[in-house]
Amino acid sequence: MNSTVEVCFVCLGNICRSPLAQGVFEALVKKEGLQDRIIISSAGVGHWHVGNPPDSRMQQTAREHGIHLNSRARQFQDSDFKKMDLVLAMDHSNLSALEQMRPAPELNDKLFLFRSFDPEHNDNLEVPDPYYGGDKGFETVYQIVERTCPKVLDHLKTKLAKKA
Repeated sequence: MNSTVEVCFVCLGNICRSPLAQGVFEALVKKEGLQDRIIISSAGVGHWHVGNPPDSRMQQTAREHGIHLNSRARQFQDSDFKKMDLVLAMDHSNLSALEQMRPAPELNDKLFLFRSFDPEHNDNLEVPDPYYGGDKGFETVYQIVERTCPKVLDHLKTKLAKKA
């Protein structure tokens, strides 16, 4: 059995929320022994930070929780939709930008808001952008990502089972 699934976490610039989600998800997938079956990446809808490492404040927050962020910012491309099984936008603005790249019917069962998997979203599907806020915002994002990633993994395990 060598089937794989590919997931991409997407935020505005790919230096805060999406690299954190990538790092947390990589740790979770490794713990489950699925790193050969689930391909994980992150991207931004904007190009401003392409090639840069994650924001130092997000790196610090991640380190405090034992997570290492190794990604470099890249911009999501229209062609990414072809290879991805799941694309998760961090907020409605990111979702709208992604929807403009592809017609909605092509995105069914592929493009979602990240927090639609959050068991505690309470009808708030936005992962707040901590970039212009204080340090507390980075910890808030970590807490959202940490509790949501296991539900994303459950979803991808279902996709893997269907491919098997």
